[in-house]
Amino acid sequence: NLMKVGLELETEDKSDGKTYFVKIHAPWEVLATYADVLKIKVPFKANDIPDNSQMPMNWLATPFRLPEHIMHPEPDYFTASFDNSKCDFFLIDNKDTFFPPSTRNRIVRMVFLSYTLMNSVPLCKQCRYWKRSRDANCESDRYNLYKYWARFFCFFKEQPLNLIRKYYGEKIGIYFAWLGFYTEMLLFAAVVGTICFIYGFLTYDDNEWSKEICDEKIGGNIVMCPLCDKKCGYWKLNTTCNSSWQSHLFDNVATVFFAIFMGIWVTLFLEFWKRRQARLEYEWDLVDFEEEQQQLQLRPEYETKCTNRKLNRITQVFVVVFHDVTVVSALKISLIIACIIGVIAYRLAVYAAFASIMKDSPTSNLQVVGPYITPQLATSVTASCINFIIIMILNLMYERVAIWITDMEIPKTHLEYENKLTVKMFLFQFVNYYSSCFYVAFFKGKFVGHPGNYAYMFGSLSKLRNEECDPGGCLIELTTQLVIVMTGKQVWGNIQEALVPWLMNWWGSRKARNHPESLYSRWEQDHDLQGFGQLGLFYEYLEMVIQFGFITLFVASFPLAPLLALINNIIEVRVDSWKLTTQFRRPVAAKAHSIGAWEEILSGIAILSVVTNAFIVAFTSDMIPRLVYMYAYQPDSQRNMKGYINDSLSVFNISRIQLTTLWIFLCRYRDYRYPPGHEKEYEHTMQFWHILAAKLAFIIIMEHVVFSVKFFVAWMIPDVPSDVRARVKRERYLVQEYLHNYEVEKLKVQLSLNSSNDCTCTPMIYPSLPQHEVLSECL
Repeated sequence: NLMKVGLELETEDKSDGKTYFVKIHAPWEVLATYADVLKIKVPFKANDIPDNSQMPMNWLATPFRLPEHIMHPEPDYFTASFDNSKCDFFLIDNKDTFFPPSTRNRIVRMVFLSYTLMNSVPLCKQCRYWKRSRDANCESDRYNLYKYWARFFCFFKEQPLNLIRKYYGEKIGIYFAWLGFYTEMLLFAAVVGTICFIYGFLTYDDNEWSKEICDEKIGGNIVMCPLCDKKCGYWKLNTTCNSSWQSHLFDNVATVFFAIFMGIWVTLFLEFWKRRQARLEYEWDLVDFEEEQQQLQLRPEYETKCTNRKLNRITQVFVVVFHDVTVVSALKISLIIACIIGVIAYRLAVYAAFASIMKDSPTSNLQVVGPYITPQLATSVTASCINFIIIMILNLMYERVAIWITDMEIPKTHLEYENKLTVKMFLFQFVNYYSSCFYVAFFKGKFVGHPGNYAYMFGSLSKLRNEECDPGGCLIELTTQLVIVMTGKQVWGNIQEALVPWLMNWWGSRKARNHPESLYSRWEQDHDLQGFGQLGLFYEYLEMVIQFGFITLFVASFPLAPLLALINNIIEVRVDSWKLTTQFRRPVAAKAHSIGAWEEILSGIAILSVVTNAFIVAFTSDMIPRLVYMYAYQPDSQRNMKGYINDSLSVFNISRIQLTTLWIFLCRYRDYRYPPGHEKEYEHTMQFWHILAAKLAFIIIMEHVVFSVKFFVAWMIPDVPSDVRARVKRERYLVQEYLHNYEVEKLKVQLSLNSSNDCTCTPMIYPSLPQHEVLSECL
């Protein structure tokens, strides 16, 4: 069947005698026929619009440039959809190189899908990728990609996007273009975040409240109430000295500025990416491309699984009956909620376990374990580490559940399948990775009650008392959680992406080490590499989008998050390119004009990040309570923080709940409540309501300011650059004009030939083609 279509085949046996390789050559006739069917755009005229896109001081970027022959700076042409009947209309210099390798791969794959049940795998020729071949006929694209793109020492160089597109296709090219652009934009966020961290370090000595906590006369004389029941004892405030100093590095005035900056940075990133994407769409001839053209063929699973049919009584037409996924969705939600509750219950239990190590009484014996280890610190670090391990385990389960649910829905096309899976996988990963951070940021220490009337998880019978924040605040714990989960995920992801394929290929290449290449050919070795899979890019996007959530949703608690992401992405670009070039079989080329559903997900995260960072500054950080104290409750009417610690702690009478033989009768706890003996004892003071009003006012003001700037910036920056818009309009105009003139000239030649043959038939009147209205600047 393939030979009837016009493909030229040559069979090669594999050494094991079971597997056969078929060399396929698509001649010009086949390429031209299917290029017409696929409406592939090809050049018909050189671009006559002057290019004024040169940046000032372009010479500064010289160290980051790649050689011209690697970047493949192709001449700029106006293009039109290929028409096999008008070959002389297009600029065809060499039929052997007119269609790039990615286009030829797409055409051959389409032929396979049309006439066979198997899928084609585009392997490379008998050429090594790690050194240049002496044979001039061997393709050097893979060698160039390996030398100038897939090596870590090229991390500061630009990516050869045109070569990537030519070799792997537009879909993979768009991914690496987005990843490179995202990494470049992270540079600005990393610089500002580092400056904010340095500000916190330089103002280290101005931290008046930490000085009071560490002071033996202040913090050393303040006895705090137990943080858990039975196993926890009374403790002195100065035991949290180190955590209060560490908290100041991230909980300072610069935190507010950086949260606002990141809200604007996200908008700039998305808007500038839209412009960059629009330029790539034009340069790569994807302006009028619709993914449905490539994805219209039905999924084989759709045709085989949709066997149940039911007669519609109204239309009397049999319709396909799909599986009901309501039960599965309920199971999914229940599973997510159970995992969230499990994490919280673990934290409460492990805190009690660590607290039991401490001595119950007297409080002076708390120094046995050392001044640097407290129940809060031990719980935070161990809970974060164990939570990360649980996240990695749950990822495997969530992935299978998401695929299972998507398969039960039986999407009709590959594009629909990928979009449905994208949404489900992201929702699972969102809950899996961010649930613990949301708990620490917005729930821990917010619903604890007060001594004598504590709140318990699952009620008082559970004996799991809700966690409290130490006097230094919960922000440092959120920072710890974010650093461990984010850093652990990135390190583990890079190791898994690079090490696992390499080990599997190393084990599978034993034959190559025992046989010369004359017996174990290059295409056989490439075939034995790992398969990239249809969802290969899906997991790459998912990894980066989860990282994007970390550096935007909780960045107010850790300004160095963009710096960690920048370092990871510099490595990620080279790891992805290395494994794609050396460890995976060459994937079938596919076209895509955008990053797809991920763009909407990024926009949703950007909007949510403004809300989360505003709440983190207001409720997780102690910024607002300090400002309220300094401007409204400072007893000396001075603009300083002296006396803040004593003001922020309430008093409880121990004898109200137990008989004590200790020398202490009062303990302090973190809240704003009336003291014992007051007519409103243990009720919230007016200062509490003032602080709550200030927090809500800050959230409203910050959200309105950031959203106003975001929408203004989005309105000011057009999604498509003006020069690209002008070129698209002129291209569409010239397609109409040149095709019209081409048909007219062709008709004149035909009429002249007919008149020379004394033809007496009435000549055909060629209808005039409609002309597009063109703006003055395009003319």
